[in-house]
Amino acid sequence: MARFLSAKSAISKDSLPHQDLYEANFFLIQFCMGMPLSGEGCSLVLKPSRVVVGFGEPVSVSCEATRPVRVLGWESVISAAHTQQDLSVQWKVDSLIDWIEEPICYGVFFTAPRQCEEKLNLVLYKTPDSVSIRPVNHSGPMVEGNEYQLLCEVQNIAPVQYLTLRWYKGQTEVYNHSFTELTSSSPVQVSSILMVTPTKAENGAHYRCVAELELGPEGPQPPPSVTSEPLNASVYFPPTFLDPVPAVLDLTVGAEMTLNCTATGNPTPVYSWQSSNPIPEGMGDEAALTSSSLLPGTYTCTASNTLEKKSKQFIVKAKTKGV
Repeated sequence: MARFLSAKSAISKDSLPHQDLYEANFFLIQFCMGMPLSGEGCSLVLKPSRVVVGFGEPVSVSCEATRPVRVLGWESVISAAHTQQDLSVQWKVDSLIDWIEEPICYGVFFTAPRQCEEKLNLVLYKTPDSVSIRPVNHSGPMVEGNEYQLLCEVQNIAPVQYLTLRWYKGQTEVYNHSFTELTSSSPVQVSSILMVTPTKAENGAHYRCVAELELGPEGPQPPPSVTSEPLNASVYFPPTFLDPVPAVLDLTVGAEMTLNCTATGNPTPVYSWQSSNPIPEGMGDEAALTSSSLLPGTYTCTASNTLEKKSKQFIVKAKTKGV
């Protein structure tokens, strides 16, 4: 593809001797037409050779010739420069905001190879405007054992090929997603999906997504990152008795006895009691029956929530006091 010089990069006839002007303009014609130029043995050194710059930040790079040169210059969309016979020329921008900037240092030499170029490895980066998490096709609490998708969305980040999205549950990283297959240099929107199958142990867990730009050793350390607000997981699960085994208890006449039916669950379980014997007044919806007037027999407790009902039996046997 042909490349076109900006007005700033034109070399005027007043700035160079006739022969140098011819050499320089011949080089630039080749350059604009995309004709191949020698890269090996070019004798141009960029310092530094790779630059990582934050959006809107200043940048400065020196191009040095290691042998005598007629013309040394920078071809750049926003900040072109050239010099005559000096062995160094600087490319400098006070605030870099051009996503398509590809600075190239070129040299026109006295000896072969007469023309060559070195392209600057320039990385212009921008941290995202926002990082957010939300469930996909779901609202409200999750149910234990079901599968769900959590979506992390990242707005306006560049360059995306250096991005890693890290998923955390609490302080533990559970998944990461890189985008090395993408090559856009300008800001884009990307997303990542985390599949979760929650358990009751994860009720109240905090999920978060971290967008991290890993820009290499020339980039800022530690790598710049933006973290989402946490997503607090509410997990519904059926009632589970603290002791699910049917209980057999010996009743001492006149002694206080407790039948404990406590269960965990989300939503919080509600309780009911059934027996052929009277249930102590006001205790029919309690998690535990505590009374000194219980009679021998079978008492059945039911703990229920919106997901399930579970029952447990207590068998009370008579025991003569003092025996």
